[in-house]
Amino acid sequence: MVSGASFRRRVRIPGIHPVPVLALGVTGGLMALCLVERGAAAGQDAFAYWQGARTWLNGGDPYQPAGPWWPYVYAVWLLPLFAPWALLPWPVAWALWRGAMLVLLGWSVTWAYERRPAATALAFLLLAIPIGVVLDSGNVALFLALGIWATRFVRPPAGGFLLALASAMKWFPIVFLPLLGAPARRWALLFLGVAALLYAVTWPATVEQFRAVQVSGIPSLFEGPHGLRVDHLVFGWAAIPWLWSLLDRPPRPHLHLPTRPHGALHRAG
Repeated sequence: MVSGASFRRRVRIPGIHPVPVLALGVTGGLMALCLVERGAAAGQDAFAYWQGARTWLNGGDPYQPAGPWWPYVYAVWLLPLFAPWALLPWPVAWALWRGAMLVLLGWSVTWAYERRPAATALAFLLLAIPIGVVLDSGNVALFLALGIWATRFVRPPAGGFLLALASAMKWFPIVFLPLLGAPARRWALLFLGVAALLYAVTWPATVEQFRAVQVSGIPSLFEGPHGLRVDHLVFGWAAIPWLWSLLDRPPRPHLHLPTRPHGALHRAG
């Protein structure tokens, strides 16, 4: 007879902790209800990427939308990353985009829960609004945040590339640079140098990109018609592996200096 604990170890099922599981379930359920309620109105950010890439593939200007949707506002040299996905019809593309977000987010929650169930439930609850907003809009921020998360588990070149990509698209993820190991940090600086060179080579398009951000009315991280971008707070989730690693670090042992036996000083004299 195989015990329950032994079975969980064999099939890698994390232990059940009722309160964290309940908190995660309620939070996720409320998110799901909100997403269902939004229906076809969701996905405005992802649609901007999809439409911008399709416009670019057809020889048009991705920074000048031809309809009542937001423009593409990232570097023109990043458009090839969106192009294969943009070849799909929008309903299929959106289902694939959101499905990938949910699968990767679910993996990260499982990883964190296996190590610290209560802390994971608390972190997910605190970041529920930013995560829910990104799942609704389809903003690329969640993919970038999970890419930064993955830098803890991939080889240094891949880790450096993922951080540089996030920083090239959103700028502020560069604050994670000091958290990388030295090899990955060097690779990140190299890729950031390549990104800077690409921005310089495509300078006219870069100027048009900045102009598109200004005239579109999309608020920036620190300023804009709505102030702080709530969806950008999702990058707080990217810090979880480092936080868990810090919490798991054993305390520093106390240094005990050797002492002389009682009376040794008098004998030496």
